[in-house]
Amino acid sequence: MQGSAEVLEKLRDLMRGFKPQSLFAYIIPTEDAHQNEYICKHDARRAFISGFNGSAGTAVVTYDKAIMWTDGRYYQQAEKQMNSSWELMKDGLPNTPSIGKWLTGNIPRHSNVGVDPTLFSYRQWKPLQKQLKSADCILIPVKNNLVDLIWMADQPKRPSEPIRYLEQKFAGLTVAKKWENVKKQMLDKMAEALLVTSLDEIAWFLNLRGSDIDFNPVFFAYLIIDMDKIKLFIDESKLPEHFGNYQKENNIDIKILQYDFIEDELQTTINSLKKGKIWISPTSNYHLCSLIPKILRFQEITPIALNKAIKNVTEINGFVDCHVRDGISLCRYFAWLEQTIQSGEEVSEVSGAAKLEEIRSKSKYYMGLSFSTISASGPNGSIIHYNPDANTNRHITSREIYLCDSGAQYLDGTTDVTRTFHFGVPTEFQKDAYTRVLKGQLAFGSTIFPAMVKGQFLDTIARKFLWDVGLDYGHGTGHGIGSFLNVHEGPMGVGIRSMPDDPGLQENMFISNEPGYYQDGEFGIRIEDIVQIVPALTKHNFAGRGALTFKTITMCPKQTKMVNKNLLSDVELNILNDYHKRVWEILSPVLREEGDYFTLAWLEKETRSI
Repeated sequence: MQGSAEVLEKLRDLMRGFKPQSLFAYIIPTEDAHQNEYICKHDARRAFISGFNGSAGTAVVTYDKAIMWTDGRYYQQAEKQMNSSWELMKDGLPNTPSIGKWLTGNIPRHSNVGVDPTLFSYRQWKPLQKQLKSADCILIPVKNNLVDLIWMADQPKRPSEPIRYLEQKFAGLTVAKKWENVKKQMLDKMAEALLVTSLDEIAWFLNLRGSDIDFNPVFFAYLIIDMDKIKLFIDESKLPEHFGNYQKENNIDIKILQYDFIEDELQTTINSLKKGKIWISPTSNYHLCSLIPKILRFQEITPIALNKAIKNVTEINGFVDCHVRDGISLCRYFAWLEQTIQSGEEVSEVSGAAKLEEIRSKSKYYMGLSFSTISASGPNGSIIHYNPDANTNRHITSREIYLCDSGAQYLDGTTDVTRTFHFGVPTEFQKDAYTRVLKGQLAFGSTIFPAMVKGQFLDTIARKFLWDVGLDYGHGTGHGIGSFLNVHEGPMGVGIRSMPDDPGLQENMFISNEPGYYQDGEFGIRIEDIVQIVPALTKHNFAGRGALTFKTITMCPKQTKMVNKNLLSDVELNILNDYHKRVWEILSPVLREEGDYFTLAWLEKETRSI
């Protein structure tokens, strides 16, 4: 039934019968009520209605059309997964209209457009509402989700998995200290209460971790913080044992309320305000934002978002340590993979990903994957967020490029790394493209920039060498990463598009460095490291603003066989060789101590200077 024409017709029937007035168009976002990038199966409404299950996209259904907007990571995937009832809008291309522009040009005047207001952020809602109003159309909040009404017989239940404590030796700061920092920031903004809807912010603030969403150690909850108390809205049965003792040890008092009580308690909080306001992020869902009168609403990203992005000393040490362990696992996998292929044994994308997970699972503090492994051979590598399954599975061979983007969750950090290999003889074009991606990655990773610069301003550095010959890639260059939390973390990032909440890059933020190139239907290339933002030594200091640069903490060789050395400058060669020297010096003693001389020999080969 998923993605079928029958489902679309049932939705259209509900749109026609909607009271008090029918809906000519209905919007189905990807997000859940917490605006998560990755969602649980219960909230996969857009995938149910369309068949397309990528992590980004918005569907619009009218009486006679079904349109899907998604970005460059998912063009190929969406085209393959959706049937002929659907039309793809390639978001990010110059000629692709926005959803608002398309609606105002394709629906009759005085039409109603519906959307579940809990699945649309305030920031999404207001400009679309204004755009539709200019065309005499109305954006209608549809609280009873129409897709749920169709899906209810088979819709998976919302998960409610057990929660665990994150020990102080991994968290670094107590909840009491985090609360103290937040209260200071609230006072600066004259906010009496803070409503937190983002699940990773709640998990980080409370030093708790869950598993309600695959690969993301979060749990469904809301949080209201004020100067005297913390209110946690959650299914109480999932809390860890001895939660009362945990509060006493942390010198905090958390009032537990049912998850669904958030609206009533928010109204109570509104009524109890004295002179201040309620702080809520504009990225929170429109429904909750709209319950707070405008005069009492302070809208800015929460202080927790920035506090979480700037890692504390314990988190920094954890990131460095877990990337060493992760690097050992990656080297073992790639060494095994190369030998297996050369021996003539068969390895597929699926079996390769399973082998890598098996190797990683033996690492200290391992808690699971941080996302579904992108194990992509040949043309599948050109699908930027490819997920191998039985229907698409290809063999990994010496005749095609192999792209592996993978990561893990450890108690002391989160990893995300991409390496691209050719186990045979690459073509000259493949080497040229790989080298240009590498040049961009080396340039970005060694750049010096003023503190607080917005990430968007650095994006071109990674693309320049591709742009020089008319090539590009359809995704961002860098994203933040959580500490045993979400693999994609804001509010900062590096990409062509502006990020309205980017506070500017600051010391001890961790982001990815991942340019790429994708030849549709043939191959994909991506090289990704996690980098720490650290002080830079410069002759001048940006007039006192402060100089910053990046330190690469990912520990895994980049295949030099794919490099066209004629395209690298002496500076670039030195950066690459110095990186490989550091990888060898850090990883080789571990492999030697563990007696893994097979992987050690592979590492020695892959880290030789060129």
